[in-house]
Amino acid sequence: MLPLIAAIAFAPPFDVAPLLAQVDATRMRATIEKLASWHNRNTSNPTLDEAAAWIKGEFEKIPGLQVELMHYQIHKGARIPADKEVVQVVATLPGATDRRVVVGGHFDSINMVERDLTASLAARAPGANDDASGVALTLELARILSTQKWNQTLVFVAFSGEEQGLLGSRALAQRAKKEGWKIDGVQSNDMVGSSSNLEGKRDDTQIRVFTEDLPTHNSREMGRWIEWVARQAKIKAGRKNFGVKLVLRKDRFGRGGDHSSFNDEGFTAVRFVEPNEEYTRQHTPDDLPEFEDWKYLANVARVNLASMARLATAGLPPLDVRIDRKQGYDTRVHWQGTPGTRYVVYWRETTSPGWEGWKEVGTDTDVTIAGVSKDDFIFAVGAENGIPVEAK
Repeated sequence: MLPLIAAIAFAPPFDVAPLLAQVDATRMRATIEKLASWHNRNTSNPTLDEAAAWIKGEFEKIPGLQVELMHYQIHKGARIPADKEVVQVVATLPGATDRRVVVGGHFDSINMVERDLTASLAARAPGANDDASGVALTLELARILSTQKWNQTLVFVAFSGEEQGLLGSRALAQRAKKEGWKIDGVQSNDMVGSSSNLEGKRDDTQIRVFTEDLPTHNSREMGRWIEWVARQAKIKAGRKNFGVKLVLRKDRFGRGGDHSSFNDEGFTAVRFVEPNEEYTRQHTPDDLPEFEDWKYLANVARVNLASMARLATAGLPPLDVRIDRKQGYDTRVHWQGTPGTRYVVYWRETTSPGWEGWKEVGTDTDVTIAGVSKDDFIFAVGAENGIPVEAK
């Protein structure tokens, strides 16, 4: 159905290109090299507090951010020698509404070559890619997005406790649930700075996005939408456009990430991770800055920035999105909208992971898409710049 795409012009209400041009790989490199300079950043060690204080200071240099050290409790376990209060960093850029968009990465690191807990706590764990890369990206987005005013409130997080079982993200997700945060979406970045591995595989043209599909949140549709946003942004990676590879599962097989903590509390959240992981540089002394691909990391940051900037301007999502059941070759879609909000109708083949066609429909809430049959296509509607809601 590519002709359908070509036939419909779509003009976003603002141009993200000037924002994308501000992404600075040199700044992100400096962040990663600084974090990797600590012997390790194990959640149970004083080095974690030192790194948290440094990250907090970097956020505090950014005008307009409200920065806090969030304290929470961890308890003795397989990777934790004793009960302890630990910290993570949460920076908030207030918007015109109390709806929130969250982006983050974890700054703790771990050495799992040493199997003994005491030896592991003392061992070198630079954690450059896992996950200083996600923290550097988060800081870079904060620097850029803080230069403008946004409709939504933006939250930038450096999580701790990830390597002990997603402890920091769980603490924040539970806090968000308790305090009634209105989260439109969470973008978790964990290992996003390397484009190749020692098997000889290299791919500097895409980033994987993992999504869970449950009725309690809209994460799968957020992933599809981010893939669509990346296509519209036309981020260059050499002669190709940099894009998103959708992986339609919650996370890598048998593994987890900080987005899962938010999914478990009913929030829409996705995970970004590079396509060619090098396992010998995860949780080892070899996770060093010299193995990062700085141009690749910059493009991952641009995808995050493009989607976050759009979400920061979106109106409220439509309610009760329905397809008219009358038989025919056209498809009528209708929904309950918010006055003044502009909408986009999307559609894709039932076998397609991403959106293939779309149409800007303004403030209309009852639209017929000519020549596209509901028998063969899945439809959704989203507020302009917002995550679509699948039609029923």
